[in-house]
Amino acid sequence: MTAQILDRLGRRPLWQQLLLDLRRRLDLDEFAVAFPGELALVAEYGVSRHTVREAVRRLRDEGLVISGRGRTPRRAGPTDIEQPLGEIYSLFSAVEATGRVQRSVVRTLDVRADGVVAARLGLEESTPLVHLERLRLADAEPLAVDRVWLPENLAAPLLEVDFGRTALYAEYAARCGVRVTGGSERIRAVVPGEAERRLLGVGPGVAALAIDRLGCAGGRPVEWRQTLVRADRFSVTARFSADDGYRVDGSA
Repeated sequence: MTAQILDRLGRRPLWQQLLLDLRRRLDLDEFAVAFPGELALVAEYGVSRHTVREAVRRLRDEGLVISGRGRTPRRAGPTDIEQPLGEIYSLFSAVEATGRVQRSVVRTLDVRADGVVAARLGLEESTPLVHLERLRLADAEPLAVDRVWLPENLAAPLLEVDFGRTALYAEYAARCGVRVTGGSERIRAVVPGEAERRLLGVGPGVAALAIDRLGCAGGRPVEWRQTLVRADRFSVTARFSADDGYRVDGSA
């Protein structure tokens, strides 16, 4: 495989032509061993360092390569985000722990009634609930679709929060005095529908994990959450021993 010759008289700027060709070569796994350095790309394509830097910057923004000042760019590999069973966790913290940046695209933040969810929270069916729906990203890559319902009498201050770059549990504790201390989860393997695949940016061959969570504070239900997370990026683990068996929910 070789680099394509760039059209210096073409309508597209050179950095854009270079970007397109590097994407093509990435798709073909040409850089599986190592991504070329800046000077190597300058020599291979016969372009300026400015052109290379602009194309590599775009690849970095798309999450396709990882680069920084003074470091040779490298292809971004799929970082598996692991979460132990039986522990209180935040997807925000789990992503950041891998060195990736977690941010969210907020799709919905409002107050609504949902009889089914209210019943799960032990509330009257007409109880108003704060509803938050986010597309969760790890760097620039879609990771999960997250839908949360919280009692409005507890969570009303959260309606003023920009959840693009903050964790729900941290805001719930700081603004509302509600700290999730336990609960239960049900995890199932599912095949995402077409609309969900578009949101997650995956093809029909990629499965997902559906996570239903009831979060409690001092034994009181304060959160119902449904998360659809890419199974090719997220996994759950459990500890076990010959004496105690699996340790789930903090006990044998």
